[in-house]
Parts: sequence; C-alpha cells; structure tokens
Amino acid sequence: MSERPGEHLARDLTLYVLARFVLVGVVAAILVLVGVPLLVALAVGLVVGLPLGLLLLRKLNARVTAGLAARNEHRARERATLRAQLRGDTPETE
Repeated sequence: MSERPGEHLARDLTLYVLARFVLVGVVAAILVLVGVPLLVALAVGLVVGLPLGLLLLRKLNARVTAGLAARNEHRARERATLRAQLRGDTPETE
C-alpha cells in the first residue's frame, strides 16, 4: 500500500511535537538530577533540545515537512481552481 506524503500529517505532527517535548524534559530531568535548579534546567533543556531534536528526529521531521508541502500544494491547486472559476475561465487540469 503506497502512502501519500500528506496522508498522516496530523499524526506525524503530533508525534513530532510530543517527541520534542519529551526530549526537552529528558535533558531538563538529567540536569535536575545533577543538581541544577529546575528553571535553569528547563531553559537549558529548551536550548539544547532544539538542535538535538533536529538531529535525533530527522526522519519524523522529514515526514512532517513532506506532509506540509503536500498540503500546501493541494491548497494552491484548489485556490488556483477557485480563482479561475471566479474569473469565468475553465480551470487548468494537470
């Protein structure tokens, strides 16, 4: 079964956001265990978790990006069709 890129966008996006939060939480928890105050650990977790997430979650990020691109392409086609209908032209079929 072949999947289209934007077919599971909501699921992939939710997984990606949750994975990023978990990554920040893990970094902050490690720092708290070492003895760093909680707010400082959360701040460092955010700063360290962002680039670390880009490295560790590369495949999931690619799926989300492909899904967003497919959705934007679909919306652009629909918008072009609607504009053509409003002008009274026949829509281009590709």
